[in-house]
Amino acid sequence: MSNQVVITMPFEGQQPGTSGLRKSVTVFQQPAYLENFVQSIFDSLEGYQGKTLVVGGDGRFHNRSAVQTILKMAAANGFGKVLVGQNGILSTPAVSCVIRKYQAFGGIVLSASHNPGGPDGDFGIKYNIANGGPAPEKITEAIYASTQTIREYRISDATDIDLNRLGSAQIDDMQVEVIDSVADYAELMQGLFDFDAIRKLFSSGFRMCFDGMSAVSGPYAKAILEGMLGAPKGTVINGEPLEDFGGLHPDPNPVNASQLIEIMNGKDAPDFGAASDGDADRNMVVGRNFAVSPSDSLAVLAANAKLVPGYRNGIAGIARSMPTSTAADRVAKALGIPCYETPTGWKFFGNLLDAGKVTICGEESYGTGSNHVREKDGVWAILFWLNLLAATGKTVEELVRENWVQFGRSYYSRHDYESIDSNDANGLMKNLREKLPSLAGQALRGYQVDVADDFSYTDPVDGSVSQKQGVRIIFTNGSRIVFRLSGTGTQGATLRVYLERFEGDQARINEPSQEALADLIAIANELGEIEARTGRSEPTVVT
Repeated sequence: MSNQVVITMPFEGQQPGTSGLRKSVTVFQQPAYLENFVQSIFDSLEGYQGKTLVVGGDGRFHNRSAVQTILKMAAANGFGKVLVGQNGILSTPAVSCVIRKYQAFGGIVLSASHNPGGPDGDFGIKYNIANGGPAPEKITEAIYASTQTIREYRISDATDIDLNRLGSAQIDDMQVEVIDSVADYAELMQGLFDFDAIRKLFSSGFRMCFDGMSAVSGPYAKAILEGMLGAPKGTVINGEPLEDFGGLHPDPNPVNASQLIEIMNGKDAPDFGAASDGDADRNMVVGRNFAVSPSDSLAVLAANAKLVPGYRNGIAGIARSMPTSTAADRVAKALGIPCYETPTGWKFFGNLLDAGKVTICGEESYGTGSNHVREKDGVWAILFWLNLLAATGKTVEELVRENWVQFGRSYYSRHDYESIDSNDANGLMKNLREKLPSLAGQALRGYQVDVADDFSYTDPVDGSVSQKQGVRIIFTNGSRIVFRLSGTGTQGATLRVYLERFEGDQARINEPSQEALADLIAIANELGEIEARTGRSEPTVVT
């Protein structure tokens, strides 16, 4: 066996988005495409020789092949050891867990998260740093710069590793250890939650439906829910990871998790429903005939955190992405703790968590997590809800409605316009930005504009500045409209429009969300000139 130096040329467009590089599988299958990006990761790092790297992915199509390539490149570039999940599988939060537990130098996550899989689907790759979290912008910018100038990559000509069998193997001078994909993560969860109380809940006849969406969360849910916690067999549906996710779109929202919604709205619905996404870092929580918005979920978890053993001493603070509703802000105010507003992207929470400024974080895109790892964590959030249900004896709907009564309700929705022409999307955002200076003080359908800006974030820990993170229209009554282009799609552009209306009158907190937001929806369509500029009269997905 020997290391090969392969001459290559740069590919255009290898710029990481909010969570790494995501492209179609066919793009990643081009000769040298993956190799160029992996070499650019290594070339942007210092001091990793002889250190440990963690590698794993969500099991989608091209995952196994990519893992083998990365192992051989890690060996050729001087890593001393790689920890890789059995079958090449590790959920995104499990990668973070393993990096932190074994004090690894960093990790490579192979996933396009909630994007479709299969030969005609998407693939993705990102680098996580030693704290277990996604690489900050200074590193992703260095990686991108390297992709533009790369001329060679290094790879071993060793044979493939058997990823099915636990244990150690060797590639040149580098040790490869194939580890149990679930064990370390399950151990961490057992240390945070009251497993005895949850076991008693299930033994009392409590019923749950967990939809793994044929993605990577299935093995974790089966091992923890049906194994460690004694939930009946069959609690986990769609629990086997498939390379194409069974043809499903593994995005846990009421539209894509329609099977779960149908079960939870049925006559004999279980007590609790939940789903996770492609790489198990997102979650959706559902009660009987009652879907919980991610913003409300974050607020409920934060408000009740002391009921959970891992957070019994309280939380230091809350962080939310800017488009996420202000429900968590009101909880933080009541608890006397800070609430930080960051750009979208879990990497922005890392510094706050490392500095001890916050304990619980959340994004409106069905992502919640805490300081136990440095990624959002779908199974963790679902276990948190189970712990609250066991501790209080209340239903999902009761916990959410009690939160509305205590703190007021943020009517909230996101309207996605998917796969629109990129030039049209950029033109729409440019037009909005040009309108901003004249909007303050205007009255729009009875709402008076207080602030109109393009969100900029200064990290309170390291002082780094992130600009142009989304156009905000904030009204004097606390209502908001946010426009933002997503960084997770691979086809055209996705325009996301976020709508929020605060309601503190308890007599008015039970309206259907889209009805309560009707005026704001109309304002957003008019301000953004959405139909005229995109040709879309309706959003693709409403959540």
